[in-house]
Amino acid sequence: MSKPKRSGSNVFAENRRARRLFTLQETFESGMVLTGAEVKSCRAGKIQLADAYASVRNGEIWLHNAHISAYTHATVGNAEPVRMRKLLLHRREIDRLAAKVQQKGLTLIPTKVYASNGRIKCEIALAKSKQLYDKRDEKRKAIEKDEAREAVLSRRGRA
Repeated sequence: MSKPKRSGSNVFAENRRARRLFTLQETFESGMVLTGAEVKSCRAGKIQLADAYASVRNGEIWLHNAHISAYTHATVGNAEPVRMRKLLLHRREIDRLAAKVQQKGLTLIPTKVYASNGRIKCEIALAKSKQLYDKRDEKRKAIEKDEAREAVLSRRGRA
């Protein structure tokens, strides 16, 4: 008799900011090379993807700035909390991603870290940065436009 699966319980970290700051084009599931203590920390939910990104170096994909806290019950084997971690993908996928990242404005962003069949997986997305602008500038222009409209209406009313 198999255990019932708990929905949503296998997601350890999610990068919600990525959806707001980037337009996600494609997603890929990749494995992660971790130490035993890092796996236990991930399962405890001690991972943050806030400023993380991935890059292609020498035909391999590396995860940068992902923070995995040290496992409190480990005596040895705790690695640096922020270090480069290797992501595991098929060679064809790596080559395709490397070609796409060379295009202007495309980058690799980790969106989720979760467990799948007992393994820690990282979902990375090919993303393009959204054009973020200062909304105060837009509001100032709208106020000036309203003032100009009121000035024209008041001149028409006097004539």
